[in-house]
Amino acid sequence: MPVVAFIINGTLAGAGHRFQGLCQAAAELAGWKPEFLVTHKSEDGTETARGAALSGADLVVAAGGDGTVRCCAEGMVGTGVPMGIVPLGTANLLARTLAIPAHPRAALRCALNAGRGADRLVDLALADEIPFTAMAGMGLDAAVVAATHLKHQIGWLAYAVSGAAHLSLPPATFTIRLDDGEPFTRVARCVVAGNSGLLPGGFSLLPAARLDDGLLDVGILAPAGPVGWARVAARVLARSDYEDRQLERFRARRVEVTADVPLPREVDGEVIYAGHSLTMEVRPRALLVRAPR
Repeated sequence: MPVVAFIINGTLAGAGHRFQGLCQAAAELAGWKPEFLVTHKSEDGTETARGAALSGADLVVAAGGDGTVRCCAEGMVGTGVPMGIVPLGTANLLARTLAIPAHPRAALRCALNAGRGADRLVDLALADEIPFTAMAGMGLDAAVVAATHLKHQIGWLAYAVSGAAHLSLPPATFTIRLDDGEPFTRVARCVVAGNSGLLPGGFSLLPAARLDDGLLDVGILAPAGPVGWARVAARVLARSDYEDRQLERFRARRVEVTADVPLPREVDGEVIYAGHSLTMEVRPRALLVRAPR
């Protein structure tokens, strides 16, 4: 009987004994022998997931938010074992991009391959050697993440509330280099690079981003004043590919960003220490994931 290891973020609501019972029943119904490994912070998922894969698990399922998924993905690289996802977080950006169902029962059916899931190779990205699956950046986006509260209570609206409170933050001067090209300078609010182009709430900042194209999609946001923000928001809501200096998009395998002042930085919705620079690059087709057919 094949073995499935569930890596469960125990700090999230609903990830207790009741959720484990749901996983147990779904696994047994699909013909799997379940094992349960509960973490108490997302960072524990890296070694836990890798250990499970190397110890003989045929499938590892990350049950948690984007932080749990990111850390489990880091541990799974190179093991040859597929990773399933049961999204339990607020944004669930990789799960949304892969069209994994939001409801735990449906996500479990997909992960356990009960005629619904298939394995797919996708890219994994690095930001200063920290792996990420969806998006990383520095500037306003990281400031919004750092100030986001109540996300477990009101969901992605917590990001919207924090974002509205930070629209007046001053821009910074960024120097950006794409692959081996010549560096260029922009005065902007933030610079992001995405393996996935989604924002919390399902809005698409980088609509051309693909998980398996071997490239990062780069966004430079530089709106000025309420009218500029309104125009950028309208483009994002419409999934428009229109560009000007308020919202520019590029594609590259490697992105080097330097700012004239230290700025907050984030990786898959988790803040890392502030700094003057951030280097992001892609590792093509490095992660095997279980996604809907």
